Amino acid sequence: MSPSTASQRSPTTGLLFGLLITLAAVVAYSSYITSQISGLRKMQVNLIDKNRKDSLQLLRIQNDLNLLGLEMRDMLDADEPYPLTAWAAQFLRVRADLQDALQAEERFAVMNRTPEQREYLISAMNQFWDAVDRTFALADSGQEQEARTQIRLSLQARQASLNAAVAQLLVENNESEQLAAARVGEIYDRVESQAYWFLTATLFAILLTSLYSIRSNRRVFAQIATLSEQRSELAQKLISTQESTLRSISRELHDEFGQVLTAIGSLLGRAGKLMPEDSPLRSDLQEVREIAQSTLDNIRSLSQALHPVILDESGLESTLEWYLPTVERQTGVAVHYEKSGEPFAVDGATAIHAYRVMQEALNNVVKHSGAREAWVRLRFLADRLNLEIEDHGKGLVMPTGQHGIGLVAMRERAELVGGTIEFLRPDTGGTLVRLQIPRERQDPRGG
Repeated sequence: MSPSTASQRSPTTGLLFGLLITLAAVVAYSSYITSQISGLRKMQVNLIDKNRKDSLQLLRIQNDLNLLGLEMRDMLDADEPYPLTAWAAQFLRVRADLQDALQAEERFAVMNRTPEQREYLISAMNQFWDAVDRTFALADSGQEQEARTQIRLSLQARQASLNAAVAQLLVENNESEQLAAARVGEIYDRVESQAYWFLTATLFAILLTSLYSIRSNRRVFAQIATLSEQRSELAQKLISTQESTLRSISRELHDEFGQVLTAIGSLLGRAGKLMPEDSPLRSDLQEVREIAQSTLDNIRSLSQALHPVILDESGLESTLEWYLPTVERQTGVAVHYEKSGEPFAVDGATAIHAYRVMQEALNNVVKHSGAREAWVRLRFLADRLNLEIEDHGKGLVMPTGQHGIGLVAMRERAELVGGTIEFLRPDTGGTLVRLQIPRERQDPRGG
């Protein structure tokens, strides 16, 4: 072939070849980006949702274990007039709920949960209930002292061990989410590196690919923001639903069961008066009446713990004045209460969330701060309501990257009432929780 012929050769073949290479590179890179984004979306949606459901079940199990701990404490209380067998029904109800929670948790357990961990939890739970059965068997046979010894030496230790195991699983769930976040970061880093490499290799192709990558990344970030908003909204809905449920249960206990037990006590009193003075049945009726009254008192206390009736009837101020002395009596922590400013009406939704924030903050003081004093300040300002809870204890010490569930709940409650919450460290040390709620706030979602 002559030089003149070569110089006249059409560049179409070379251009087509170059175009095919460019298109192949663009298609390969586009497929890579698409698969990475799809995997990222699946990881975020599936893992976060599964972790959330699993954590909710673990919290349910933890609450049941704490309830058992309180029951065992009451059983060992020397001032309790009832035999140990009186707690059998409550243990039975908690046992049924724990079994249901364990079955639900098994379905949502994260993938990195080892079979040994699952077997340990189930085995420890079975051993605990075996010990419970032996304890009540001793109580049934009249060996009350041996049963109490069994509670102190075995049941409480097993309950604490189960609590620790569940807490560890909650921590692992949190760590799993952190690992997922790290993997997401690695994916973004890898995509960015590929983008720069492609820019060096093929200028024109990388320009198109970069535009696609930028658009895709924006979409991913928008989806992440949407997921974050949805998670926050879900948390707020869960809090609102929880308050509604607690209020409903509290009213049902107070109104329905309270009235029934009051009527039973009245009927037993009248029946006892009809009996002769020396009749054994009269003393039996009196004993049953006292049991009914004690049950009524317990139900009223439980009703107040779930949702204080005084909050609906008298408002936030009266509720604080009732609740803070109760905390002092139950915990031994001296609570100093200060109120200032011209009081104004606080709607029910705002009041219950402010009350829960204060309740959680005081619980943290009692459980974690080591302080023996706390200060609660309620300030009515011209444009807002301020609620402060302060202690001079250890202060907030959270592991890096971890956030307590109670702190998250307090932040969500502050958002629900359109307010802000701060966790500060006073000059004297300790912790200062400051909740600020606008006075003119209107909450369409309710409490």
